[in-house]
Amino acid sequence: MKIAVCLKQVPARDAILRINDNGTWIKDSEISYEINEPDIYALEEALRLKEAAAELGSEVLVCTLGPARAQPAIKEALAKGADRALHLDDPAFENLDAYGTARVLAAALARERPDLILTGLQSDDSGFAQTGVLLAERLGLPHSTIIMEIRVSGGKLDVKRELEGGWFQRVELPLPAVLTIQSGINKPRYATLKGIMTAKSKPLHRIGAAELGLSAAEIAPRERIERIYVPVKKTGGELLEGSPKEIAVKLVDKLRNEARVL
Repeated sequence: MKIAVCLKQVPARDAILRINDNGTWIKDSEISYEINEPDIYALEEALRLKEAAAELGSEVLVCTLGPARAQPAIKEALAKGADRALHLDDPAFENLDAYGTARVLAAALARERPDLILTGLQSDDSGFAQTGVLLAERLGLPHSTIIMEIRVSGGKLDVKRELEGGWFQRVELPLPAVLTIQSGINKPRYATLKGIMTAKSKPLHRIGAAELGLSAAEIAPRERIERIYVPVKKTGGELLEGSPKEIAVKLVDKLRNEARVL
C-alpha cells in the first residue's frame, strides 16, 4: 500500500509576523518555519497505517511544494519514518493559490499512483481548507474531509468525520482516495536519533514545472491578496439607556444611520 502525505511548511506558531512593504503578505525572510500542524497528524496517521500493514510492504511518500527552505520540513518527515520524498520546487510555484497548488500536487502524484493520499485539513497560514478537496477533484478520486479515524479493510476505507455540535459521521470509500485529516486524530511521534541519521540516505527527488509538464499559465493564481493589515484598535463605547423597547429603537437607528449595516 502506497500512502502519499502532502506536507506544507508554514510560519512557526510563535513567530512575530511583520507585513511586507507591499502590504500583500508577511516578511518571510525574518521568521522561522515549521510543518503545518494538521499535516503532522496526517503524517503520523500514514505511518501508523504503514506499520499496521507492514506485511504488505507499505510505503509512505512525502510530497512538499515550497522553496529551498522547505527542506528541513521534508527531512523531519523522513526522520519520523517516511520512506522517500518529492520536493516540488520551482520559481513558477511561488505565490500559488489553492487551485494552482492542487494542480501541481496532482501532476506530481498522478505519476506515483498512490493508494491513499492524506493532507491536513487546512494550513495554519492561509486556512482555506481547499487544497485537499481540489487535489481529489484533479485526480478524479473520491474524498472525505475532517477525518478523525481511518480503518482500511479489503480495499476499502471506513472513516469517521467530525461534524458540528459534537456529532460524527461514518463514511465508506473505495481506494484509491484522498482524505483531509483533522488535528487530534492521533498523538504524533518524535523523530529518533536513528531516524534522523537514516533520513540522510533516503531518496529526495526535486521536481520542477518542466518535469511535470506544467506551464506558468496553467497554474497562474485565480485569486490574489490585495492587502493585509493589522486591525486598528479603537477605544470607547456608548451605553444606551432606557426601556428595552427604547434601547432597541436607538440601536436600530445607530446601525442604520451610523454604522450603515442595515
